[in-house]
Amino acid sequence: MIKASYKKYILNFKNPSGTSRGVLKTKETWFIILEEKNKIGIGETGLFIGLSIDDVPNYEEKLNWVCKNIDLGLCFLLKELIDFPSIQFGLEQAFLSLKSKTSFELFPSEFTQGKESIPINGLVWMGDSSFMKKQIKEKLAHGFSCIKMKIGAINFDQEIALLKSIRKEFSSNEIELRVDANGAFKPQDALKKLEQLSLLGIHSIEQPIKQGQLQEMAALCLKTPLPIALDEELIGVFSSEEKKQLLATIKPQYIILKPSLIGGFSGSKEWINLAEKNNCGWWITSALESNVGLNAIAQFTFTLQSKMPQGLGTGGLFTNNFESPLEVNNGTLQYNNPEKWNFNL
Repeated sequence: MIKASYKKYILNFKNPSGTSRGVLKTKETWFIILEEKNKIGIGETGLFIGLSIDDVPNYEEKLNWVCKNIDLGLCFLLKELIDFPSIQFGLEQAFLSLKSKTSFELFPSEFTQGKESIPINGLVWMGDSSFMKKQIKEKLAHGFSCIKMKIGAINFDQEIALLKSIRKEFSSNEIELRVDANGAFKPQDALKKLEQLSLLGIHSIEQPIKQGQLQEMAALCLKTPLPIALDEELIGVFSSEEKKQLLATIKPQYIILKPSLIGGFSGSKEWINLAEKNNCGWWITSALESNVGLNAIAQFTFTLQSKMPQGLGTGGLFTNNFESPLEVNNGTLQYNNPEKWNFNL
């Protein structure tokens, strides 16, 4: 007999973090805790307010229903929770955690043994140009060879100037630059901006225009001088048929997978299978989870054996994150000393 409960937790940012949707100071998250025969399973349901499709008034009510009906089993619950991808993800983790030797080694591998690491991008948050420049210097000093810069909140010419300043010092062979517009460009201006960005040897741009404009995005992907990666566009696309249709219509160069937002490991695997059939690249990104969710995403990501830098460098953003073996070192995510876990709610 499995006993299930849930708890809410507020993560506090060390520095307010700017996106095109505004400045984030806190991040609300939830945990599902399973207990069976003196074993505990822990899963983070990484709700992202304002972005998650399951950011709805009855979210806590749904968590309560899941805990009361936990004996229905994981397969049944995942089907029932199709509209709640973050809870699907939390449940997948919790059941894996319950079965594992330790609560946090969900996918035993050379990564969890500390023998291998995962290449990741260094994330530069929006702000004024001096703040962004400071972050860029810090990332380069810490050995990152791939930098992702959020754009679309300050003047575009200033953002171009910042990117130019990096390119003056580092060629595209030395530093891979990715940009994330979070849907900030207008469809009528987007192509012109992509042309300017392409002159700077940019690897790719995430979500140049807002999601839901399928024909406009398809036209951009057809004409773009630099690869486009879909991110928010994948949120709320649930059925296999809808996923196939979206990829066939837009024909993106890449898709970006955030397990908390697209139905966890199973949702991510389905997107990857469809992308590969469409000659579309992919990588995985965390969505501001605590170290519990980040740990699950990182271990899952390692099993996929992608050589591309992944978006998993968010563990150091919070003042009250849980102590964990996850460490960022020389542009990679590493898993050192499994005894370091300290999960106290």
